[in-house]
Amino acid sequence: MFEEGILEIIKIIHENGGLVYMDGANMNAQVGLTSPGTMGADVCHLNLHKTFAMPHGGGGPGVGPIGVCEKLVPFLPNHATVKVGGEQGSQVATAPYGSAYLIPITYGYLKMLGGKGLAEVTKNAILNANYMRARLEKDYKILYTGTNGMCAHEMILDCNEFDKHAGVQVGDIAKRLMDYGFHAPTVAFPVHGTLMVEPTESEPLSELDRFCDAMIAIRQEIRDIEEGKADRANNLIKNAPHSMNVVCADEWDRPYTRQQAAFPLPHTEKYWPTVGKIDDAFGDRNLVCVLSE
Repeated sequence: MFEEGILEIIKIIHENGGLVYMDGANMNAQVGLTSPGTMGADVCHLNLHKTFAMPHGGGGPGVGPIGVCEKLVPFLPNHATVKVGGEQGSQVATAPYGSAYLIPITYGYLKMLGGKGLAEVTKNAILNANYMRARLEKDYKILYTGTNGMCAHEMILDCNEFDKHAGVQVGDIAKRLMDYGFHAPTVAFPVHGTLMVEPTESEPLSELDRFCDAMIAIRQEIRDIEEGKADRANNLIKNAPHSMNVVCADEWDRPYTRQQAAFPLPHTEKYWPTVGKIDDAFGDRNLVCVLSE
Protein backbone atom coordinates (compact mmCIF):
# COMPACT_ATOMS: atom_id res chain seq x y z
CA MET A 1 0.00 0.00 0.00
CA PHE A 2 1.51 3.31 -1.10
CA GLU A 3 1.35 6.15 1.42
CA GLU A 4 1.99 9.41 -0.43
CA GLY A 5 2.41 11.37 2.80
CA ILE A 6 5.07 9.09 4.30
CA LEU A 7 7.82 11.73 4.41
CA GLU A 8 5.58 14.19 6.24
CA ILE A 9 4.37 11.47 8.60
CA ILE A 10 7.94 10.45 9.50
CA LYS A 11 8.91 14.10 9.96
CA ILE A 12 6.07 14.69 12.43
CA ILE A 13 6.91 11.54 14.41
CA HIS A 14 10.58 12.51 14.65
CA GLU A 15 9.70 16.07 15.71
CA ASN A 16 7.73 14.60 18.60
CA GLY A 17 10.48 12.26 19.78
CA GLY A 18 9.19 9.09 18.18
CA LEU A 19 10.93 6.42 16.14
CA VAL A 20 9.65 4.87 12.91
CA TYR A 21 9.59 1.16 12.06
CA MET A 22 9.16 0.26 8.38
CA ASP A 23 7.93 -3.14 7.22
CA GLY A 24 10.48 -4.55 4.79
CA ALA A 25 7.85 -6.64 3.02
CA ASN A 26 7.31 -3.78 0.58
CA MET A 27 10.88 -3.53 -0.68
CA ASN A 28 9.71 -5.00 -4.00
CA ALA A 29 8.46 -1.48 -4.81
CA GLN A 30 11.47 0.37 -3.40
CA VAL A 31 14.77 -1.25 -4.39
CA GLY A 32 16.71 1.01 -6.73
CA LEU A 33 14.12 3.81 -6.49
CA THR A 34 14.10 4.71 -2.81
CA SER A 35 14.94 3.13 0.55
CA PRO A 36 13.93 3.14 4.23
CA GLY A 37 17.05 5.21 4.95
CA THR A 38 16.15 7.77 2.30
CA MET A 39 12.68 8.12 3.81
CA GLY A 40 14.07 8.39 7.33
CA ALA A 41 12.89 5.13 8.90
CA ASP A 42 14.73 4.22 12.10
CA VAL A 43 14.45 0.44 11.84
CA CYS A 44 13.52 -1.93 9.02
CA HIS A 45 13.77 -5.66 8.44
CA LEU A 46 14.36 -6.89 4.89
CA ASN A 47 12.39 -9.97 3.88
CA LEU A 48 14.79 -11.84 1.60
CA HIS A 49 11.97 -13.90 0.13
CA LYS A 50 10.13 -12.50 -2.91
CA THR A 51 12.14 -9.27 -3.21
CA PHE A 52 15.56 -10.92 -2.94
CA ALA A 53 14.92 -14.38 -4.42
CA MET A 54 15.21 -16.49 -1.28
CA PRO A 55 12.78 -19.45 -1.19
CA HIS A 56 9.94 -19.06 1.25
CA GLY A 57 7.24 -21.54 2.14
CA GLY A 58 5.88 -23.94 4.69
CA GLY A 59 5.90 -21.27 7.34
CA GLY A 60 9.49 -20.17 6.87
CA PRO A 61 12.34 -19.58 6.92
CA GLY A 62 12.05 -15.91 7.76
CA VAL A 63 15.62 -14.80 7.20
CA GLY A 64 16.81 -11.29 6.55
CA PRO A 65 18.93 -8.40 7.82
CA ILE A 66 17.66 -5.70 10.15
CA GLY A 67 18.80 -2.15 9.46
CA VAL A 68 18.69 0.49 12.17
CA CYS A 69 19.62 4.13 12.71
CA GLU A 70 22.62 4.99 14.86
CA LYS A 71 20.45 5.51 17.95
CA LEU A 72 19.34 1.85 17.88
CA VAL A 73 22.71 0.20 17.15
CA PRO A 74 23.30 -0.72 20.84
CA PHE A 75 20.12 -2.83 20.78
CA LEU A 76 20.91 -4.95 17.72
CA PRO A 77 20.74 -8.72 18.46
CA ASN A 78 23.97 -10.13 19.82
CA HIS A 79 25.31 -13.67 20.19
CA ALA A 80 26.68 -15.65 23.11
CA THR A 81 29.92 -16.66 21.40
CA VAL A 82 30.29 -14.33 18.40
CA LYS A 83 30.03 -10.57 18.78
CA VAL A 84 27.68 -9.46 16.01
CA GLY A 85 25.35 -6.86 17.54
CA GLY A 86 25.01 -4.15 20.13
CA GLU A 87 26.14 -4.10 23.73
CA GLN A 88 22.56 -4.20 25.03
CA GLY A 89 21.32 -6.75 22.50
CA SER A 90 20.46 -10.32 23.39
CA GLN A 91 20.69 -13.52 21.35
CA VAL A 92 17.60 -14.28 19.22
CA ALA A 93 18.89 -17.02 16.89
CA THR A 94 21.28 -19.97 17.03
CA ALA A 95 23.37 -18.87 14.05
CA PRO A 96 24.95 -15.42 14.48
CA TYR A 97 24.54 -14.44 10.82
CA GLY A 98 21.38 -16.34 9.92
CA SER A 99 21.04 -19.27 7.54
CA ALA A 100 24.36 -20.08 5.86
CA TYR A 101 22.68 -22.01 3.07
CA LEU A 102 19.97 -19.47 2.24
CA ILE A 103 21.69 -16.10 2.35
CA PRO A 104 24.15 -16.98 -0.49
CA ILE A 105 21.12 -17.29 -2.80
CA THR A 106 20.29 -13.65 -2.20
CA TYR A 107 23.96 -12.68 -2.49
CA GLY A 108 24.19 -14.32 -5.90
CA TYR A 109 20.93 -12.67 -6.98
CA LEU A 110 22.27 -9.23 -6.07
CA LYS A 111 25.62 -9.82 -7.76
CA MET A 112 24.04 -11.02 -11.01
CA LEU A 113 21.60 -8.13 -11.31
CA GLY A 114 23.64 -5.23 -9.99
CA GLY A 115 22.16 -1.85 -9.10
CA LYS A 116 20.68 -1.18 -12.52
CA GLY A 117 19.12 -4.63 -12.77
CA LEU A 118 17.57 -4.38 -9.31
CA ALA A 119 15.94 -1.06 -10.23
CA GLU A 120 14.47 -2.68 -13.35
CA VAL A 121 13.07 -5.48 -11.21
CA THR A 122 11.27 -2.92 -9.04
CA LYS A 123 9.86 -1.08 -12.04
CA ASN A 124 8.57 -4.32 -13.57
CA ALA A 125 6.95 -5.39 -10.30
CA ILE A 126 5.07 -2.08 -10.13
CA LEU A 127 4.21 -2.27 -13.84
CA ASN A 128 2.83 -5.81 -13.52
CA ALA A 129 0.64 -4.86 -10.57
CA ASN A 130 -0.76 -1.83 -12.36
CA TYR A 131 -1.41 -3.84 -15.52
CA MET A 132 -3.53 -6.22 -13.48
CA ARG A 133 -5.20 -3.31 -11.69
CA ALA A 134 -6.18 -1.79 -15.04
CA ARG A 135 -7.68 -5.10 -16.18
CA LEU A 136 -9.60 -5.78 -12.98
CA GLU A 137 -10.76 -2.37 -11.77
CA LYS A 138 -14.03 -2.53 -13.75
CA ASP A 139 -15.04 -5.72 -11.94
CA TYR A 140 -13.48 -5.25 -8.51
CA LYS A 141 -13.06 -2.36 -6.12
CA ILE A 142 -9.34 -1.65 -5.75
CA LEU A 143 -8.26 -0.28 -2.37
CA TYR A 144 -5.47 2.18 -1.60
CA THR A 145 -4.60 3.61 -4.99
CA GLY A 146 -2.77 6.93 -5.23
CA THR A 147 -4.06 10.27 -6.48
CA ASN A 148 -3.38 9.14 -10.05
CA GLY A 149 -5.25 5.87 -9.52
CA MET A 150 -2.07 3.78 -9.48
CA CYS A 151 -1.09 1.07 -7.01
CA ALA A 152 2.37 0.03 -5.86
CA HIS A 153 3.75 -3.50 -6.36
CA GLU A 154 0.58 -5.01 -4.96
CA MET A 155 -3.12 -4.31 -5.13
CA ILE A 156 -5.97 -5.15 -2.81
CA LEU A 157 -9.27 -6.41 -4.24
CA ASP A 158 -12.21 -5.62 -1.96
CA CYS A 159 -14.63 -8.57 -1.95
CA ASN A 160 -16.80 -7.55 1.01
CA GLU A 161 -19.76 -6.39 -1.09
CA PHE A 162 -20.16 -9.85 -2.63
CA ASP A 163 -21.13 -11.32 0.73
CA LYS A 164 -23.97 -8.82 1.07
CA HIS A 165 -25.41 -9.33 -2.39
CA ALA A 166 -24.55 -12.94 -3.26
CA GLY A 167 -23.49 -14.66 -0.04
CA VAL A 168 -19.98 -15.10 -1.49
CA GLN A 169 -17.06 -14.52 0.87
CA VAL A 170 -13.43 -14.00 -0.01
CA GLY A 171 -12.62 -17.56 1.10
CA ASP A 172 -15.13 -18.90 -1.43
CA ILE A 173 -13.36 -16.99 -4.20
CA ALA A 174 -10.01 -18.37 -3.03
CA LYS A 175 -11.33 -21.92 -3.31
CA ARG A 176 -12.92 -21.30 -6.73
CA LEU A 177 -9.53 -20.09 -7.98
CA MET A 178 -8.28 -23.66 -7.47
CA ASP A 179 -10.65 -24.81 -10.21
CA TYR A 180 -9.00 -22.26 -12.48
CA GLY A 181 -5.55 -23.60 -11.59
CA PHE A 182 -4.41 -20.98 -9.08
CA HIS A 183 -3.36 -20.96 -5.47
CA ALA A 184 -5.15 -17.91 -4.10
CA PRO A 185 -3.18 -14.76 -3.27
CA THR A 186 -3.13 -13.45 0.31
CA VAL A 187 -6.62 -13.70 1.82
CA ALA A 188 -8.05 -11.17 4.33
CA PHE A 189 -4.76 -9.36 4.94
CA PRO A 190 -4.09 -6.54 5.53
CA VAL A 191 -7.82 -5.81 5.15
CA HIS A 192 -10.65 -8.17 6.09
CA GLY A 193 -12.57 -9.63 3.16
CA THR A 194 -9.95 -8.85 0.53
CA LEU A 195 -7.43 -10.50 -1.78
CA MET A 196 -3.96 -8.95 -1.90
CA VAL A 197 -2.39 -9.63 -5.28
CA GLU A 198 1.40 -9.33 -5.67
CA PRO A 199 2.46 -10.45 -9.15
CA THR A 200 6.15 -9.46 -8.63
CA GLU A 201 8.41 -8.92 -11.62
CA SER A 202 8.85 -12.50 -12.74
CA GLU A 203 5.42 -13.49 -14.08
CA PRO A 204 5.10 -13.43 -17.90
CA LEU A 205 2.27 -11.51 -19.55
CA SER A 206 0.49 -14.76 -20.40
CA GLU A 207 0.29 -15.71 -16.72
CA LEU A 208 -0.87 -12.25 -15.67
CA ASP A 209 -3.62 -12.47 -18.27
CA ARG A 210 -4.56 -15.99 -17.21
CA PHE A 211 -5.09 -14.83 -13.64
CA CYS A 212 -7.03 -11.74 -14.71
CA ASP A 213 -9.23 -13.86 -16.99
CA ALA A 214 -9.97 -16.15 -14.05
CA MET A 215 -10.87 -13.28 -11.72
CA ILE A 216 -13.11 -11.68 -14.35
CA ALA A 217 -14.85 -15.03 -14.96
CA ILE A 218 -15.39 -15.51 -11.22
CA ARG A 219 -16.88 -12.01 -11.01
CA GLN A 220 -19.38 -13.06 -13.67
CA GLU A 221 -20.21 -16.16 -11.64
CA ILE A 222 -20.90 -13.89 -8.67
CA ARG A 223 -23.01 -11.63 -10.87
CA ASP A 224 -25.11 -14.62 -11.91
CA ILE A 225 -25.90 -15.23 -8.23
CA GLU A 226 -26.69 -11.55 -7.66
CA GLU A 227 -29.09 -11.54 -10.61
CA GLY A 228 -30.77 -14.79 -9.58
CA LYS A 229 -29.45 -16.80 -12.53
CA ALA A 230 -27.63 -19.13 -10.12
CA ASP A 231 -28.83 -20.50 -6.79
CA ARG A 232 -27.50 -18.58 -3.77
CA ALA A 233 -26.40 -21.73 -1.92
CA ASN A 234 -25.84 -24.34 -4.63
CA ASN A 235 -23.56 -22.77 -7.22
CA LEU A 236 -20.12 -22.95 -8.82
CA ILE A 237 -18.44 -20.80 -6.18
CA LYS A 238 -20.00 -22.13 -2.99
CA ASN A 239 -19.31 -25.74 -4.08
CA ALA A 240 -15.70 -25.07 -5.10
CA PRO A 241 -13.17 -26.54 -5.35
CA HIS A 242 -14.31 -29.44 -7.53
CA SER A 243 -12.11 -32.50 -7.10
CA MET A 244 -11.56 -35.19 -9.73
CA ASN A 245 -13.60 -37.68 -7.69
CA VAL A 246 -16.61 -35.36 -7.79
CA VAL A 247 -16.34 -34.37 -11.46
CA CYS A 248 -15.71 -37.92 -12.70
CA ALA A 249 -18.36 -39.61 -10.55
CA ASP A 250 -21.21 -41.45 -12.29
CA GLU A 251 -23.78 -39.21 -10.62
CA TRP A 252 -23.93 -35.46 -11.17
CA ASP A 253 -26.83 -33.57 -9.62
CA ARG A 254 -25.53 -30.02 -9.61
CA PRO A 255 -27.27 -27.14 -11.45
CA TYR A 256 -24.26 -26.52 -13.68
CA THR A 257 -22.17 -28.71 -15.98
CA ARG A 258 -19.01 -30.64 -15.23
CA GLN A 259 -17.30 -28.46 -17.83
CA GLN A 260 -18.23 -25.28 -15.93
CA ALA A 261 -17.01 -26.82 -12.68
CA ALA A 262 -13.63 -28.20 -13.73
CA PHE A 263 -12.75 -26.38 -16.97
CA PRO A 264 -14.30 -22.92 -16.66
CA LEU A 265 -11.82 -21.41 -19.12
CA PRO A 266 -10.02 -23.01 -22.10
CA HIS A 267 -6.60 -24.36 -21.12
CA THR A 268 -4.31 -27.25 -21.95
CA GLU A 269 -3.23 -28.12 -18.40
CA LYS A 270 -5.42 -28.97 -15.45
CA TYR A 271 -4.63 -28.79 -11.74
CA TRP A 272 -6.98 -31.02 -9.75
CA PRO A 273 -7.73 -30.04 -6.14
CA THR A 274 -7.26 -33.13 -3.98
CA VAL A 275 -10.26 -32.43 -1.74
CA GLY A 276 -13.46 -30.43 -1.87
CA LYS A 277 -14.38 -27.55 0.41
CA ILE A 278 -13.71 -27.98 4.12
CA ASP A 279 -14.65 -25.79 7.06
CA ASP A 280 -11.47 -23.76 7.50
CA ALA A 281 -12.11 -22.65 11.08
CA PHE A 282 -13.85 -25.76 12.46
CA GLY A 283 -10.63 -27.63 13.16
CA ASP A 284 -9.10 -24.61 14.85
CA ARG A 285 -12.09 -24.05 17.11
CA ASN A 286 -12.91 -27.66 17.97
CA LEU A 287 -10.21 -29.70 19.66
CA VAL A 288 -10.58 -33.41 18.97
CA CYS A 289 -8.67 -35.79 21.22
CA VAL A 290 -8.00 -39.30 19.91
CA LEU A 291 -6.55 -42.05 22.10
CA SER A 292 -4.02 -44.22 20.30
CA GLU A 293 -3.18 -47.73 21.40
